Amino acid sequence: MKTARFMKAVCAVGVVAACSWGLAGCASSETSTTVTDDSVAATVNGTPIPESQITDYIEGLRQQYNLVEESEWGTNLAQMQMTPESLRENIINQYAQMEVIQQGAEEAGITIDSAEIDTYVDAMKSNYGDDAQWQQALESAGITEEQYREEIENQLKGQRFMETFATEEEPSSDELLQYGQMYAQSYDGAKRSSHILFDSADEATAKEVLDQINSGELDFAEAAQQYSKDSSATNGGDVGWDKMTSFVEQYQTALDGLEVGQVSELVTTDYGIHIIKCTDEFVADKTTDDEGNEVGTISSIDQLPEEWVEQISTQLKSQKQNEAYQQWVTTAVEEADIVINPMPEGLPYAVDMSQYESEVEQEAIDENAGVSSNQETEQVTDVESETTEVPEDASADTAGDTGDTAAADGEDGEAEAGTEAPAESTTN
Repeated sequence: MKTARFMKAVCAVGVVAACSWGLAGCASSETSTTVTDDSVAATVNGTPIPESQITDYIEGLRQQYNLVEESEWGTNLAQMQMTPESLRENIINQYAQMEVIQQGAEEAGITIDSAEIDTYVDAMKSNYGDDAQWQQALESAGITEEQYREEIENQLKGQRFMETFATEEEPSSDELLQYGQMYAQSYDGAKRSSHILFDSADEATAKEVLDQINSGELDFAEAAQQYSKDSSATNGGDVGWDKMTSFVEQYQTALDGLEVGQVSELVTTDYGIHIIKCTDEFVADKTTDDEGNEVGTISSIDQLPEEWVEQISTQLKSQKQNEAYQQWVTTAVEEADIVINPMPEGLPYAVDMSQYESEVEQEAIDENAGVSSNQETEQVTDVESETTEVPEDASADTAGDTGDTAAADGEDGEAEAGTEAPAESTTN
């Protein structure tokens, strides 16, 4: 599992490497001293990528995944079928892509106001008691505040640059309907609700408001605006569709028992006392899938709630934007002049892989041998179980005589797979 998580991290160098894990997770400043300040790992259209930057990132990964010991580090690389050289090239290629994106952003004239950078820096600073602790965190991460600000600026430039690929073209009816069918299947039976939240100690007020709602003296939405302690009060208590979020158990159980327009009794949760109203329900037409299961379906996008259609349209536009952006990145990287320099000697993550590769290969051989041995044992058992037995009274030299045969029967069993329930969230 550690190897799998590490591999994902290797393949996910962010636009801001120094901020990838927070300041505490970055490589220490001691790492950079193993590489000379003027050592260049690669150039991208003439712009250098420092060797120290690549080394710091790799050493940061080692720290994060507790692979500091050489034996663990070498074994992990061998299990990933990588070497220090191939890992370095992998990280360099990702930094090269980041540099291409930065160059594209500069060509597009994208700039970031310093006040916006201040907002992000101040938010990170607030995690530390005072400026001295903040400076200590920066020092431990091996960067200065100026470098940190620069990394944030680069990240924001990359985000703004990606936004330039947004399209105003509306999705076609066929595209909307295709996504709408998935909504119809996933959200069939969804209920929409509003609620009024009272403090746990305010049951008397909650009961009085409920009585007024039930008698028609008080409108539910107006009551929510007047009495509810939840942020949804400004929207008449609306908290959306249950199948598109997760409510606490008591809330969901009460909502399940309501028809559209019905109001619940007082419902107590860890968040207080609720009055719940079911405001809408989505029920799709039904069809049968290839496995014979009944699933929801629609014939027109107009059958879905308006806010779902808006969400589908937004998703499709975002998908097209991402596709256009990724196509630009692919082309720009292919056309870029990227030169990777030979790997220097003495890097802290460079280990002799011969021993670890041999160990991993031997483990694979042993594992395969164990599988083969088990298979052979099973085959022998099968053959023995199918051998014809000759009765003792059968005469082997009598022409035309046959003996009775016996066969052993075996039984196979199947294990059932279970499903895991989703985690709960609250209404506020």
